Amino acid sequence: MAEVILKRVRKTFGKTVAVHDVDLRVADKEFVVLVGPSGCGKSTTLRMVAGLEDLSAGEIYIGAQMVNDMPPKDRDVAMVFQNYALYPYATVYENMAFALRVRKYAKEEIQRRVEAAAETLGINDLLDRRPKQLSGGQRQRVAIGRAIVRNPKVFLFDEPLSNLDAKLRVQMRTEIKQLHQKVGTTILYVTHDQVEAMTLAQRIVVMNAGKIEQIGTPQDMYERPQSRFVAGFIGSPSMNFIPCILTESPGRLAVQVEGGPVLPVPPSRMDRYRRYAGKEMVLGIRPEHCVEYRPHDEDSGMAEFQARVEVVEPLGMDTMIHFRFGARQISSLVDPYAAKEAGEPMHLMIDMRKMHLIDPKTDKVV
Repeated sequence: MAEVILKRVRKTFGKTVAVHDVDLRVADKEFVVLVGPSGCGKSTTLRMVAGLEDLSAGEIYIGAQMVNDMPPKDRDVAMVFQNYALYPYATVYENMAFALRVRKYAKEEIQRRVEAAAETLGINDLLDRRPKQLSGGQRQRVAIGRAIVRNPKVFLFDEPLSNLDAKLRVQMRTEIKQLHQKVGTTILYVTHDQVEAMTLAQRIVVMNAGKIEQIGTPQDMYERPQSRFVAGFIGSPSMNFIPCILTESPGRLAVQVEGGPVLPVPPSRMDRYRRYAGKEMVLGIRPEHCVEYRPHDEDSGMAEFQARVEVVEPLGMDTMIHFRFGARQISSLVDPYAAKEAGEPMHLMIDMRKMHLIDPKTDKVV
Protein backbone atom coordinates (compact mmCIF):
# COMPACT_ATOMS: atom_id res chain seq x y z
CA MET A 1 0.00 0.00 0.00
CA ALA A 2 1.27 3.50 -0.74
CA GLU A 3 0.33 7.09 -1.35
CA VAL A 4 0.77 8.61 -4.81
CA ILE A 5 2.14 12.14 -5.14
CA LEU A 6 2.34 14.25 -8.31
CA LYS A 7 4.39 17.45 -8.15
CA ARG A 8 4.00 19.93 -11.00
CA VAL A 9 3.63 17.10 -13.52
CA ARG A 10 3.58 18.26 -17.12
CA LYS A 11 3.21 16.41 -20.41
CA THR A 12 3.69 17.95 -23.84
CA PHE A 13 3.31 16.46 -27.30
CA GLY A 14 5.31 18.77 -29.54
CA LYS A 15 3.87 22.24 -28.92
CA THR A 16 0.67 20.86 -27.39
CA VAL A 17 0.52 20.81 -23.59
CA ALA A 18 -1.65 17.84 -22.61
CA VAL A 19 -1.15 18.12 -18.83
CA HIS A 20 -0.37 21.47 -17.16
CA ASP A 21 1.73 21.32 -13.97
CA VAL A 22 -0.59 19.00 -12.04
CA ASP A 23 -0.21 18.74 -8.25
CA LEU A 24 -2.03 15.88 -6.57
CA ARG A 25 -1.67 13.74 -3.44
CA VAL A 26 -3.58 10.44 -3.21
CA ALA A 27 -3.46 9.11 0.35
CA ASP A 28 -2.66 5.50 1.21
CA LYS A 29 -5.79 3.32 0.68
CA GLU A 30 -7.73 6.26 -0.80
CA PHE A 31 -10.06 5.91 -3.82
CA VAL A 32 -9.56 8.97 -6.05
CA VAL A 33 -11.31 9.47 -9.40
CA LEU A 34 -10.01 11.70 -12.20
CA VAL A 35 -12.98 12.90 -14.23
CA GLY A 36 -13.40 15.23 -17.18
CA PRO A 37 -14.32 15.37 -20.86
CA SER A 38 -12.35 13.66 -23.60
CA GLY A 39 -8.96 15.30 -24.16
CA CYS A 40 -8.73 16.85 -20.67
CA GLY A 41 -5.50 14.95 -19.79
CA LYS A 42 -6.88 12.46 -17.25
CA SER A 43 -5.76 9.26 -19.04
CA THR A 44 -2.38 10.80 -19.88
CA THR A 45 -1.91 11.59 -16.18
CA LEU A 46 -2.77 8.00 -15.25
CA ARG A 47 -0.38 6.61 -17.87
CA MET A 48 2.44 8.76 -16.48
CA VAL A 49 1.82 7.27 -13.03
CA ALA A 50 1.94 3.80 -14.59
CA GLY A 51 5.15 4.59 -16.50
CA LEU A 52 3.52 4.17 -19.91
CA GLU A 53 4.16 7.85 -20.74
CA ASP A 54 7.32 9.81 -19.97
CA LEU A 55 7.02 13.05 -18.02
CA SER A 56 7.98 16.30 -19.72
CA ALA A 57 8.49 17.90 -16.29
CA GLY A 58 7.69 17.32 -12.64
CA GLU A 59 7.98 14.41 -10.21
CA ILE A 60 5.87 11.35 -9.39
CA TYR A 61 6.25 9.46 -6.11
CA ILE A 62 4.75 6.09 -5.21
CA GLY A 63 5.26 5.67 -1.50
CA ALA A 64 8.47 7.45 -0.61
CA GLN A 65 10.17 6.64 -3.92
CA MET A 66 10.36 8.90 -6.97
CA VAL A 67 9.49 6.77 -10.00
CA ASN A 68 10.14 9.18 -12.89
CA ASP A 69 12.84 6.98 -14.44
CA MET A 70 11.58 3.63 -13.15
CA PRO A 71 10.18 1.17 -15.75
CA PRO A 72 6.50 0.18 -15.39
CA LYS A 73 7.28 -3.35 -14.20
CA ASP A 74 9.19 -2.03 -11.18
CA ARG A 75 6.58 0.49 -9.97
CA ASP A 76 4.42 -2.13 -8.24
CA VAL A 77 1.20 -0.84 -9.79
CA ALA A 78 -1.49 -2.81 -11.60
CA MET A 79 -3.50 -1.23 -14.41
CA VAL A 80 -6.96 -2.23 -15.63
CA PHE A 81 -7.66 -1.03 -19.17
CA GLN A 82 -10.84 -0.11 -21.01
CA ASN A 83 -10.43 -2.95 -23.54
CA TYR A 84 -9.67 -5.67 -20.91
CA ALA A 85 -6.45 -6.74 -22.77
CA LEU A 86 -6.94 -10.47 -22.07
CA TYR A 87 -5.00 -13.20 -23.88
CA PRO A 88 -7.71 -14.74 -26.11
CA TYR A 89 -6.33 -18.32 -26.26
CA ALA A 90 -5.52 -18.61 -22.55
CA THR A 91 -8.01 -19.65 -19.88
CA VAL A 92 -9.21 -17.28 -17.20
CA TYR A 93 -6.86 -18.99 -14.74
CA GLU A 94 -3.90 -18.58 -17.11
CA ASN A 95 -4.74 -14.94 -17.76
CA MET A 96 -4.82 -14.21 -14.05
CA ALA A 97 -1.69 -16.24 -13.33
CA PHE A 98 0.47 -14.88 -16.15
CA ALA A 99 2.05 -11.92 -14.33
CA LEU A 100 2.89 -14.12 -11.34
CA ARG A 101 4.56 -16.73 -13.54
CA VAL A 102 6.68 -14.07 -15.18
CA ARG A 103 7.83 -13.05 -11.71
CA LYS A 104 8.76 -16.69 -10.88
CA TYR A 105 6.23 -17.21 -8.09
CA ALA A 106 5.84 -20.77 -6.82
CA LYS A 107 3.02 -22.79 -8.37
CA GLU A 108 1.23 -23.17 -5.01
CA GLU A 109 1.39 -19.43 -4.34
CA ILE A 110 0.04 -18.66 -7.82
CA GLN A 111 -2.87 -21.05 -7.27
CA ARG A 112 -3.62 -19.57 -3.86
CA ARG A 113 -3.66 -15.99 -5.17
CA VAL A 114 -5.72 -16.77 -8.28
CA GLU A 115 -8.33 -18.72 -6.33
CA ALA A 116 -8.54 -16.03 -3.65
CA ALA A 117 -9.05 -13.30 -6.28
CA ALA A 118 -11.61 -15.42 -8.12
CA GLU A 119 -13.50 -15.92 -4.85
CA THR A 120 -13.49 -12.16 -4.17
CA LEU A 121 -14.85 -11.42 -7.65
CA GLY A 122 -17.27 -14.36 -7.84
CA ILE A 123 -15.68 -15.96 -10.89
CA ASN A 124 -14.56 -19.30 -9.40
CA ASP A 125 -16.62 -21.24 -11.94
CA LEU A 126 -15.07 -19.37 -14.90
CA LEU A 127 -11.40 -20.31 -14.36
CA ASP A 128 -11.38 -22.95 -17.12
CA ARG A 129 -13.10 -20.78 -19.73
CA ARG A 130 -11.52 -18.60 -22.40
CA PRO A 131 -12.33 -14.89 -22.90
CA LYS A 132 -14.54 -15.49 -25.95
CA GLN A 133 -16.82 -17.62 -23.75
CA LEU A 134 -17.38 -14.74 -21.30
CA SER A 135 -19.74 -11.77 -21.21
CA GLY A 136 -18.41 -8.23 -21.07
CA GLY A 137 -18.93 -8.03 -17.33
CA GLN A 138 -17.18 -11.35 -16.76
CA ARG A 139 -14.20 -10.23 -18.88
CA GLN A 140 -13.96 -7.06 -16.82
CA ARG A 141 -13.92 -9.10 -13.60
CA VAL A 142 -11.10 -11.24 -15.02
CA ALA A 143 -9.11 -8.10 -15.90
CA ILE A 144 -9.59 -6.81 -12.36
CA GLY A 145 -8.68 -10.23 -10.95
CA ARG A 146 -5.47 -10.24 -12.95
CA ALA A 147 -4.58 -6.99 -11.20
CA ILE A 148 -5.62 -8.19 -7.74
CA VAL A 149 -3.39 -11.29 -7.76
CA ARG A 150 -0.31 -9.12 -7.97
CA ASN A 151 -1.18 -7.44 -4.64
CA PRO A 152 0.18 -4.12 -5.94
CA LYS A 153 0.74 -0.91 -4.02
CA VAL A 154 -1.63 0.97 -6.33
CA PHE A 155 -4.51 0.04 -8.67
CA LEU A 156 -4.88 2.19 -11.80
CA PHE A 157 -8.21 1.99 -13.65
CA ASP A 158 -8.50 3.59 -17.11
CA GLU A 159 -12.23 3.88 -17.98
CA PRO A 160 -12.79 0.17 -17.22
CA LEU A 161 -16.58 0.26 -17.60
CA SER A 162 -16.86 2.18 -20.88
CA ASN A 163 -17.59 -0.90 -22.99
CA LEU A 164 -20.41 -2.21 -20.79
CA ASP A 165 -24.14 -1.59 -21.14
CA ALA A 166 -25.88 0.78 -18.74
CA LYS A 167 -27.29 -1.86 -16.35
CA LEU A 168 -23.98 -3.73 -16.11
CA ARG A 169 -22.08 -0.48 -15.51
CA VAL A 170 -24.21 0.16 -12.42
CA GLN A 171 -23.59 -3.38 -11.16
CA MET A 172 -19.83 -3.18 -11.77
CA ARG A 173 -19.62 0.22 -10.01
CA THR A 174 -21.00 -1.43 -6.90
CA GLU A 175 -18.60 -4.36 -7.21
CA ILE A 176 -15.55 -2.10 -7.64
CA LYS A 177 -16.55 -0.08 -4.59
CA GLN A 178 -17.01 -3.27 -2.56
CA LEU A 179 -13.65 -4.51 -3.83
CA HIS A 180 -11.94 -1.38 -2.50
CA GLN A 181 -13.63 -1.88 0.87
CA LYS A 182 -12.29 -5.46 0.98
CA VAL A 183 -8.71 -5.04 -0.24
CA GLY A 184 -8.09 -1.44 0.89
CA THR A 185 -5.53 -0.71 -1.83
CA THR A 186 -4.88 2.82 -3.12
CA ILE A 187 -6.93 3.36 -6.30
CA LEU A 188 -6.54 6.03 -8.97
CA TYR A 189 -9.48 5.74 -11.38
CA VAL A 190 -10.17 7.58 -14.65
CA THR A 191 -13.61 8.12 -16.17
CA HIS A 192 -15.49 10.65 -18.29
CA ASP A 193 -18.76 9.71 -16.55
CA GLN A 194 -19.53 12.10 -13.69
CA VAL A 195 -22.13 9.71 -12.22
CA GLU A 196 -19.46 7.02 -12.05
CA ALA A 197 -17.12 9.48 -10.35
CA MET A 198 -19.73 10.58 -7.82
CA THR A 199 -20.72 7.03 -6.84
CA LEU A 200 -17.20 5.58 -6.59
CA ALA A 201 -14.86 8.26 -5.30
CA GLN A 202 -13.82 9.28 -1.84
CA ARG A 203 -12.39 12.35 -3.58
CA ILE A 204 -12.92 13.60 -7.12
CA VAL A 205 -10.37 15.45 -9.25
CA VAL A 206 -12.13 17.39 -12.04
CA MET A 207 -9.85 18.09 -15.00
CA ASN A 208 -10.38 20.45 -17.90
CA ALA A 209 -7.97 21.29 -20.73
CA GLY A 210 -5.07 19.57 -18.98
CA LYS A 211 -5.55 21.39 -15.67
CA ILE A 212 -7.17 20.50 -12.36
CA GLU A 213 -10.32 22.60 -11.89
CA GLN A 214 -11.22 21.37 -8.41
CA ILE A 215 -10.49 18.59 -5.91
CA GLY A 216 -12.99 17.52 -3.27
CA THR A 217 -15.48 14.98 -2.00
CA PRO A 218 -18.47 14.15 -4.23
CA GLN A 219 -20.74 16.20 -1.97
CA ASP A 220 -18.33 19.17 -2.06
CA MET A 221 -18.37 19.09 -5.85
CA TYR A 222 -22.15 18.98 -5.96
CA GLU A 223 -22.88 21.60 -3.31
CA ARG A 224 -19.86 23.89 -3.59
CA PRO A 225 -18.50 23.97 -7.16
CA GLN A 226 -15.78 26.59 -7.58
CA SER A 227 -16.21 27.25 -11.32
CA ARG A 228 -18.86 27.22 -14.00
CA PHE A 229 -17.16 24.21 -15.59
CA VAL A 230 -17.40 22.10 -12.42
CA ALA A 231 -20.93 23.31 -11.71
CA GLY A 232 -22.04 22.22 -15.18
CA PHE A 233 -20.06 18.99 -15.32
CA ILE A 234 -20.95 17.55 -11.91
CA GLY A 235 -24.60 16.64 -11.36
CA SER A 236 -27.16 14.93 -13.59
CA PRO A 237 -29.12 16.51 -15.17
CA SER A 238 -26.69 19.38 -15.52
CA MET A 239 -27.10 22.80 -13.95
CA ASN A 240 -29.07 25.59 -15.64
CA PHE A 241 -27.12 28.79 -16.36
CA ILE A 242 -29.16 31.99 -16.74
CA PRO A 243 -27.82 35.51 -17.53
CA CYS A 244 -28.91 38.02 -14.91
CA ILE A 245 -28.13 41.30 -13.16
CA LEU A 246 -27.76 41.50 -9.38
CA THR A 247 -29.90 44.43 -8.20
CA GLU A 248 -29.85 46.16 -4.81
CA SER A 249 -32.53 48.06 -2.94
CA PRO A 250 -32.68 49.05 0.74
CA GLY A 251 -32.26 45.91 2.81
CA ARG A 252 -32.38 43.43 -0.05
CA LEU A 253 -30.65 41.97 -3.07
CA ALA A 254 -32.38 40.35 -6.01
CA VAL A 255 -31.51 38.53 -9.21
CA GLN A 256 -33.08 40.18 -12.26
CA VAL A 257 -33.23 37.43 -14.89
CA GLU A 258 -32.61 38.64 -18.43
CA GLY A 259 -36.11 39.09 -19.90
CA GLY A 260 -37.66 37.30 -16.93
CA PRO A 261 -38.68 37.55 -13.27
CA VAL A 262 -36.94 39.10 -10.27
CA LEU A 263 -35.82 36.52 -7.70
CA PRO A 264 -34.96 37.61 -4.14
CA VAL A 265 -31.55 36.61 -2.78
CA PRO A 266 -31.79 34.81 0.60
CA PRO A 267 -30.54 36.87 3.59
CA SER A 268 -27.80 34.30 4.24
CA ARG A 269 -26.22 35.15 0.86
CA MET A 270 -26.51 38.95 0.94
CA ASP A 271 -23.17 39.77 2.55
CA ARG A 272 -21.39 37.43 0.17
CA TYR A 273 -23.01 38.86 -2.96
CA ARG A 274 -23.38 42.56 -2.12
CA ARG A 275 -20.16 43.67 -3.83
CA TYR A 276 -21.51 42.32 -7.14
CA ALA A 277 -24.63 44.53 -7.05
CA GLY A 278 -25.30 46.21 -10.38
CA LYS A 279 -23.11 43.76 -12.32
CA GLU A 280 -24.04 41.30 -15.04
CA MET A 281 -23.77 37.80 -13.59
CA VAL A 282 -24.87 34.23 -14.33
CA LEU A 283 -27.36 32.45 -12.09
CA GLY A 284 -26.75 28.72 -11.71
CA ILE A 285 -29.58 26.53 -10.47
CA ARG A 286 -29.90 22.75 -10.64
CA PRO A 287 -33.09 21.26 -12.14
CA GLU A 288 -33.84 19.43 -8.85
CA HIS A 289 -33.90 22.79 -7.05
CA CYS A 290 -36.54 24.13 -9.43
CA VAL A 291 -39.77 22.28 -8.67
CA GLU A 292 -43.56 22.48 -8.85
CA TYR A 293 -45.20 24.96 -6.48
CA ARG A 294 -45.73 23.72 -2.92
CA PRO A 295 -46.99 25.71 0.09
CA HIS A 296 -44.04 27.24 1.95
CA ASP A 297 -43.14 29.85 4.56
CA GLU A 298 -42.34 33.38 3.39
CA ASP A 299 -38.79 33.17 4.69
CA SER A 300 -38.13 29.71 3.24
CA GLY A 301 -35.96 31.06 0.41
CA MET A 302 -38.39 29.90 -2.28
CA ALA A 303 -39.02 32.19 -5.28
CA GLU A 304 -42.27 31.57 -7.20
CA PHE A 305 -42.92 32.14 -10.90
CA GLN A 306 -45.15 31.06 -13.77
CA ALA A 307 -43.88 29.39 -16.94
CA ARG A 308 -45.31 27.71 -20.04
CA VAL A 309 -44.16 24.12 -20.49
CA GLU A 310 -42.40 23.49 -23.82
CA VAL A 311 -41.14 19.89 -23.55
CA VAL A 312 -41.99 17.06 -21.15
CA GLU A 313 -39.63 14.13 -20.47
CA PRO A 314 -41.00 11.39 -18.15
CA LEU A 315 -38.16 9.76 -16.15
CA GLY A 316 -40.14 7.48 -13.83
CA MET A 317 -39.64 8.82 -10.31
CA ASP A 318 -39.42 12.38 -11.68
CA THR A 319 -40.46 14.22 -14.80
CA MET A 320 -38.20 16.73 -16.49
CA ILE A 321 -39.88 19.73 -18.01
CA HIS A 322 -38.28 22.38 -20.22
CA PHE A 323 -39.63 25.90 -20.37
CA ARG A 324 -38.67 29.45 -21.32
CA PHE A 325 -37.23 31.40 -18.39
CA GLY A 326 -36.56 34.90 -19.56
CA ALA A 327 -34.32 34.66 -22.63
CA ARG A 328 -33.22 31.07 -21.96
CA GLN A 329 -34.80 27.64 -22.00
CA ILE A 330 -34.11 25.82 -18.73
CA SER A 331 -35.13 22.51 -17.18
CA SER A 332 -36.81 21.47 -13.97
CA LEU A 333 -37.39 18.15 -12.16
CA VAL A 334 -40.97 17.88 -10.89
CA ASP A 335 -43.31 15.26 -9.48
CA PRO A 336 -44.77 13.18 -12.37
CA TYR A 337 -48.30 13.85 -11.13
CA ALA A 338 -47.71 17.60 -10.98
CA ALA A 339 -46.25 17.97 -14.47
CA LYS A 340 -48.34 19.80 -17.04
CA GLU A 341 -48.53 19.00 -20.74
CA ALA A 342 -46.54 20.88 -23.36
CA GLY A 343 -48.11 24.28 -24.02
CA GLU A 344 -49.76 24.55 -20.60
CA PRO A 345 -48.83 27.10 -17.91
CA MET A 346 -47.29 25.81 -14.68
CA HIS A 347 -46.69 27.32 -11.25
CA LEU A 348 -43.06 26.65 -10.21
CA MET A 349 -40.57 27.76 -7.59
CA ILE A 350 -36.80 27.91 -7.16
CA ASP A 351 -34.99 27.20 -3.92
CA MET A 352 -32.73 30.25 -3.88
CA ARG A 353 -30.77 28.84 -0.92
CA LYS A 354 -29.27 26.46 -3.49
CA MET A 355 -28.40 29.18 -6.03
CA HIS A 356 -24.91 29.74 -7.43
CA LEU A 357 -23.77 33.13 -8.68
CA ILE A 358 -21.07 33.09 -11.33
CA ASP A 359 -18.89 35.95 -12.53
CA PRO A 360 -18.94 35.68 -16.36
CA LYS A 361 -15.56 37.45 -16.60
CA THR A 362 -13.76 34.71 -14.64
CA ASP A 363 -16.28 31.83 -14.80
CA LYS A 364 -15.73 31.44 -11.05
CA VAL A 365 -18.53 30.83 -8.56
CA VAL A 366 -18.59 33.76 -6.13
